[in-house]
Amino acid sequence: MLIPNAHDAVHRAWMLRLLSRIADDRTLMSMLFFKGGTCAALRDLLDRFSVDLDFDLRSTDDIPVARKHLEKIFTELGLTIKDQSKIIPQYFLRYESKEGSRNTIALDITVPPPKANEHEVIRFADIDRFLPCQTVATMVANKLVTPIDRFAKHGTIAGRDFYDIHHFLLQGYPWNAAVIEERTGMPAKKFFKTLHDFIEKRVTQTIIDQDLNSLLLPKQFQKMRRTLKQETLALLRQHQK
Repeated sequence: MLIPNAHDAVHRAWMLRLLSRIADDRTLMSMLFFKGGTCAALRDLLDRFSVDLDFDLRSTDDIPVARKHLEKIFTELGLTIKDQSKIIPQYFLRYESKEGSRNTIALDITVPPPKANEHEVIRFADIDRFLPCQTVATMVANKLVTPIDRFAKHGTIAGRDFYDIHHFLLQGYPWNAAVIEERTGMPAKKFFKTLHDFIEKRVTQTIIDQDLNSLLLPKQFQKMRRTLKQETLALLRQHQK
């Protein structure tokens, strides 16, 4: 995983420490599926820094058990729960760090996940553990849906979503059409047009700069910031044909 700044090594170490403990818990591994930017970066599918841990939880019935096991791990690691959701196992966890540095890990869990999601067990070399996680095609499909879903639910737009979409499509990674159709209620090709129009209308240079500045190396950031939007739109147009 790329580390843009020296102090980010501490954050990465804490994420891997937490991920290792989750992977060692057999109960959690029977109900959680690793996903998101950190998963993609640790699999060398994404070339940016990622700061959160994201999982799918198998069923809402698993919520009480997942909470119990996760919170036990937090206590054992000395992580403080800064904030959490009362509905699902979603946490903001604080660790000790130098003033002005990152000190919070967001652990986000989706429950229930789309039925069309597909999974596989992968060895993550950075922690020397095997974890069940989303397949590449499932990961890409969910990322394609994320920008519009994030805006609908929270009214926010994250520049990293478009960087990831650009990277995934540029690399020619497959995408699971069934996931897109389940989450959006529209055929994949129609959705690509909807996403294209959303980006064209909503994404500004300010959004791209503010979110990506801390996740890429300076040279990489300067190279991508001016071309990201137009190149992403061009890639999406190719998938509408």
